[in-house]
Amino acid sequence: MRRLYASMLLTGALVLTASAAFAAEGSDGPAHAFAMHGKPKLPAGFTHFPYVNPGAPKGGTRVSEGSGTFDSLHPYIIAGTSVAGIGQIYDTLMEHSLDEPFTLYCHVCETIEVPKDRAWVEFSLRPQARWHDGKPITPEDVIFTFNALREKGAPFYRFYYGSVDRVEKTGDRKVKFTFGKDLNPELPLIIGELPVLPAHYWATRDFAKTTLEPPLGSGPYRIDTVEPGRAITYVRVADYWAKDLPTQAGRNNVDTLRFDYYRDRTIARESFKGGNIDIWLENSAKEWATAFDVPAVQSGEIKKVDFPHHRTAGMQGFVFNLRKPIFADRRVRHALSLAFDFETYNATLAYGAYTRTNSYFDNSDLGSRGMLADAGAEERSILERFRGKLPEEVYTEVFVAPATDGPRGLRNNLRKAQALLKEAGWDVVDGALRQGKTGAPLEFEVLLLQPTFEKMVLPMARNLERLGIKVTVRTVDTSQYIRRVDDRDFDVIIGSWGQSQSPGNEQRDYWSSAAADAPGSRNLAGIKDPVIDELIELVITAPDRESLVQRTRALDRTLLWGYYVIPHFHISVDRIAYWDKFGIPDYVPLNGEAANIDAWWIDPAKEAALTRRRAAGN
Repeated sequence: MRRLYASMLLTGALVLTASAAFAAEGSDGPAHAFAMHGKPKLPAGFTHFPYVNPGAPKGGTRVSEGSGTFDSLHPYIIAGTSVAGIGQIYDTLMEHSLDEPFTLYCHVCETIEVPKDRAWVEFSLRPQARWHDGKPITPEDVIFTFNALREKGAPFYRFYYGSVDRVEKTGDRKVKFTFGKDLNPELPLIIGELPVLPAHYWATRDFAKTTLEPPLGSGPYRIDTVEPGRAITYVRVADYWAKDLPTQAGRNNVDTLRFDYYRDRTIARESFKGGNIDIWLENSAKEWATAFDVPAVQSGEIKKVDFPHHRTAGMQGFVFNLRKPIFADRRVRHALSLAFDFETYNATLAYGAYTRTNSYFDNSDLGSRGMLADAGAEERSILERFRGKLPEEVYTEVFVAPATDGPRGLRNNLRKAQALLKEAGWDVVDGALRQGKTGAPLEFEVLLLQPTFEKMVLPMARNLERLGIKVTVRTVDTSQYIRRVDDRDFDVIIGSWGQSQSPGNEQRDYWSSAAADAPGSRNLAGIKDPVIDELIELVITAPDRESLVQRTRALDRTLLWGYYVIPHFHISVDRIAYWDKFGIPDYVPLNGEAANIDAWWIDPAKEAALTRRRAAGN
């Protein structure tokens, strides 16, 4: 589910401006679907999503990789490390379309009703909706789920659902959520994403504690076997209550799903090439270019495919923890960003696969571009309000991540960095960069989860050493990494923020002052800026798609010039390798094939041929 979070009060003229501008669309009575902006793409009575094969055969087994380890089957609390695939045992009120910016179609609900001002949302549940024990899914289950998540779930749910004033049963199969006074047009969709949990099951269990007892669900799969920390197997529910719904047709085609856990992706990759894993999503350009020159790929037994996608790239980068005093000065952050030599990394270690990221919403129309003077009228108007509160570069320059290509590129960058650091009060004393007032050295640790990132960090550390800055690199296991990040016990990490085609409430969790100190929030940098808080609210309250684009660009431009991260890079394809036993839909959705694996199926003829070829090879 998208991590969208609930309301934060604003004061002053900006709220009045936003309120006056907002004129949402409702559902015009009970409806089969709801879109953030405009109308749903698919009409009532549609039979299946366009990116599935409704006639796909059922059967077979798919083995995937699990990374690190797990010690819990409870994904909705902050305690423990939850297991891969667990979301497939649950149903949500509505289902996302992978081919639209932000549209949901009824799933557990039969209809959704939203007034024009989006002050409430009411769902009518399907009479056939059932838990795996045969009991019906009821409004009481929906109400229980909402309250349990907000009161006992992971801390971000309190942000996520904070603007809901009350939830109540309004009929035998109806449940209504009424929202508070805060303007928040995404709330009907946020609630539509609600996973529904069984009240009768949790009545005798502590929702706040981790568990390795397979929980009761209602979804297309149920848990079959669990090997804690090592593997989990799910089996398809043959009599799944929703198997014939248009939201499920052509999906969940594989009978058995198994996730085998590996602590190291290098080992997992070799296991895939050895035939122990069926599908591999590659995140390393070097490995994609070099690690798959094996007989199985050459013979066609393994297919290695770049699937193009059109989703927003989001941001990955080195994230500064602004809670640490050494990163409080924007000039210091800017200076450090000049030491990252992307061009050399891309050419020598990534085989030229990547494009440098210059926006938090890259690869989409949402990203800022060009000079502000040439931007849209609304973007210009918004940012003019904050002149004097934002860096002057917002108004006078185009943000481009520092480049090192060309003669003396890195040397020139380091000279600029040196000048910025001196301006900020740092000088080299006895070979170390020290703060002029205190004499404290500028040194920090980069905390990593994957050893593969060391090849990107260590060259930057050497570049910073030339400025008198000491950088240490530490790679830790999954549990320690999660704990330290949640506790904000880090200097710099590699972080990322995925972005949808319709940004909204999740931006609060990413950048808002309220989320900066909230445990488990995605405001990794600890940004606390009232201007950014107001820009987030403008994004959330955008009245139409064009306004959303303009407001998002204003937020993007502001974040970029804050130098909260050192941007990395992105790629506009999903790199997927798979053993040639799968059937794949012809149509790739807007959000890419990596998001559509549950529409793949085991092709019996291909699987038989693959088995024969493997046997002949042995």
